[in-house]
Amino acid sequence: MRRDSIFYKLFQQYPTLLFELLTNPPTNANAYRFDSVAVKEPKFEIDGVFLPPENAGAGVVYFCEVQFQKDERLYERVLAESSLYFYRNRDRFSDWQAVIIYPSRSLEQSDINPHRSFLNGGQLHRVYLDELGDIRTLPVWVALMVLTTVQEEEAPEAARYLLTRTGQEVSSPTSRAIIEIITTIMVYKFEELSRTEVETMLGITLKETRVYREIKEEGREEGREEATVNLIVRLLTKRFGEISPEMRSLISGLPLPILEDLSEALLDFTSVADLQSWLEAC
Repeated sequence: MRRDSIFYKLFQQYPTLLFELLTNPPTNANAYRFDSVAVKEPKFEIDGVFLPPENAGAGVVYFCEVQFQKDERLYERVLAESSLYFYRNRDRFSDWQAVIIYPSRSLEQSDINPHRSFLNGGQLHRVYLDELGDIRTLPVWVALMVLTTVQEEEAPEAARYLLTRTGQEVSSPTSRAIIEIITTIMVYKFEELSRTEVETMLGITLKETRVYREIKEEGREEGREEATVNLIVRLLTKRFGEISPEMRSLISGLPLPILEDLSEALLDFTSVADLQSWLEAC
């Protein structure tokens, strides 16, 4: 279940959602814009960035990371990327803060001592979804985030409750956006079920909705990416021997168009160093 894409869809629809999770949100939270930004040399992209309005002077930029797998170097990466982006754009922003969203405390990295000044100083915020409360007591948009963590046996009832509540509390077209997000979560959560079974579970028709078509297309895209990654790794292994886990992970994270370029470029490689240079340049 690709929860990060679901959360970013939530933030695109309702950017203010991030600030509902914070104790001291900015006074102009409603004016923030959700986006992704790229930083060159070294090259990386930050997917979850909340940018203050440009017509209000230098404001605070917020970075958001959705983390549903344990990463023992998460804070090192987030703090390094956030600090570098802030440094490169110092004239645009007066300050920066970062928000990490976890399903529970158990997935937080073990050694947080080196980052105690950020964590204790209020610049790095941690949100644990299982501690926000029951879905029925939360604002609808926050409840959608919590729905991603609900166990499968409880998810159908929770989703139907949110669908009913959306119809009662939210006006169109916002309600349609929320319904699509709910169905996205459920189709990902119960990917082994057929369309008819998911429809029956939720009491709605998904066949003609945009979200259902997007999910299926995304599934096909992921299938092509996986097949291309496997092919590239096999070819590289045959030519240069066993590829390191770090290199495998780097290749697996490439989008399909880049993978296809790599599958052609590797025919000209004479060593693993050529592969490393190509990856650094792409």
